[in-house]
Amino acid sequence: MHMPVERGQGVIGSRRPARFVIRAALGNALASVLAVLILAGCQTPPNPGDAVTIESEVTPHPLHVGVSTIDLKLTDAAGDPITGARIHLEGLMTHSGMSPVFNEAREVSPGRYQSSLEFKMAGDWVVLLQITLRSGQKLERQFDVKGVLPS
Repeated sequence: MHMPVERGQGVIGSRRPARFVIRAALGNALASVLAVLILAGCQTPPNPGDAVTIESEVTPHPLHVGVSTIDLKLTDAAGDPITGARIHLEGLMTHSGMSPVFNEAREVSPGRYQSSLEFKMAGDWVVLLQITLRSGQKLERQFDVKGVLPS
């Protein structure tokens, strides 16, 4: 007894036309390429400013009300010094009521910058850095200065 085989039902022994197989393969390949492109388009390009590392040191130790020296070291992702930057500093108390203090840092050696700020009151401070790289790119960073002691 011979049973008829229906085409396109996935039954063993069925044969699909070559055009159908090629069309299905191309459709799957196109869908895969589109999925990769869509996912790639959703990624945010890296920000070159994220590759900048800033190390800070505030002296003297312990910190007291008065003028303190702020040393900054700027390096790129490879650890090379970043030269030619302009750095504006703003010191703020962590509580309201105290006027901010300002200064500019100067480059003292390749990638090393120095400034001073006058901490006018005991307590915790935040130093905001507004950095303009030689390329014109602008960055903002901050660091905490905790426990400034009375003079």
